[in-house]
Order: sequence, then C-alpha cells, then structure tokens
Amino acid sequence: MDNISYKNYFWILLDVLVAGIIVNLVFFVMPAIRQYGNSLPPVRTITVSAEGKTTVSPDVAEVSFSVVSRGKNPEDLTSENNAKISAVIQNLKAQGIDAKDIKTTGYNLSPNYAYDRNTGRSYIDGYAFNQTVLVKIRDLSKTAKVVGGVTPLGVNQIGGISFVVDDQEKFLAEARTDAFKKAQAKANGMASENGAKIGKVLNISENQNPPIFYARESAAMGGVMADSAPVPAIEPGTQEIKVQVSVTYELR
Repeated sequence: MDNISYKNYFWILLDVLVAGIIVNLVFFVMPAIRQYGNSLPPVRTITVSAEGKTTVSPDVAEVSFSVVSRGKNPEDLTSENNAKISAVIQNLKAQGIDAKDIKTTGYNLSPNYAYDRNTGRSYIDGYAFNQTVLVKIRDLSKTAKVVGGVTPLGVNQIGGISFVVDDQEKFLAEARTDAFKKAQAKANGMASENGAKIGKVLNISENQNPPIFYARESAAMGGVMADSAPVPAIEPGTQEIKVQVSVTYELR
C-alpha cells in the first residue's frame, strides 16, 4: 500500500514538474527567443534615397533700419538719435506693423579717433551713435512703402531685405511626405526587379533644405542712403523647400 502511495506521489510531482516546464517555455522562454530573433538584423535589406519638394511663396519680409549720428557730445547724440528712432517706430506702427515685430538689435556709442602728427598720439575727436531696428513686415504689399517711408525720418542705413516663410514646418511636412512616397516607390521597383518584396522600415534619416529669400540689392539698400533715394520694386518670388530622406527596408 505504501509503495502504491509513493508511486502516486511520484507521478503527481512529475506531472507538476512537466506542467511547470511547459508554462515556463510558453510564457518566458519562447517570447524571449522571439524577441531576440526580432532584434537581429535581417539578412537582406535595401536602402534608397529620395528627394521631396514643394514650392512656397514667402509671407514675411525682414529688414533692418539704422540711424547713425555723429558729433562731439555723446548726450546730444543720444537724444537726437533716440528722437529719430522713436519717430521711425511710431511710423512703423502707424502703417500696421505690430509692436512684437519691431525689435531693437543694435545700440552702440563708439568714439572716433584722430591722429595728432605733432604729438604722435591718437585722441577722441567725436562719437558715433548707432541704433538698429529689425522689422518684420507681414503684409508684403507694404514692403516698398515701409522701406521708403523711414528715410525722411532720419534712417540713413538700410540692411538687405530677406523674405521668410513664417510656418516652415507645414511646407517641410509636405516635402517630407513627397520624399517618403518616392522612396517607397523606388524601393518597391528595385525589389520587384530582383524578385523580392519590401518589408518593414528599419532605418530613416532626413536632411532638410529650408529656403531663405533675399531681395535683389539696389542703390537704396545695403549702405548709406540719401533721404531722396528712390525705392525699388520689391518682389519676393518663390522658392522650393526640399527634404532628402534615406530609408532602409527589410527585403522579403
């Protein structure tokens, strides 16, 4: 009787052990093996590159204005210069330029030196005061009017005008979508010609080429201006935003 009981216990324990091994294989060992297998790079891959692009028109003009004053007395220079800059800013606001789009980028007082041949020494002969304001013009139809309207108020330097796209990411997304479609079509064609099919994407890289638009420089831009300098016609034109992508696919 005792032998029968021992045999029963033995078979029960063996069944439990076997069941435990099966559970361990199903829930722990096999998933680990699958995960390890998935982590291994596929034997065959294909890498293609493609370029997507979209044509954009700029919607913001950026231009810098400077008032440069020279004289003997720094306090008088500062007062005179501030008055001119204040008049310029008031004029910009009167033309609909928002305060957030008007930014002071330069405020500099520097001495002018002269050389005395008799003593062999340099001395301060006066001062130059320079204030620069960067303006964003969101209504491009006002660009020429804004540029032409500041010179009578004391602006004697105007930087080159550049045009930008305010929301570049929107157009980059369009170019990116175009690039990925071309990459997938290219990979499908190459794989089909070699009796294969593309599988999942394994790797992606991207290179962007956002544009910067510049207006053509004329006598009225890029240097000291006379108050009566003519204002040129300013055309922002268009340009392409490009995105290059490189995609690696699994081959099946």
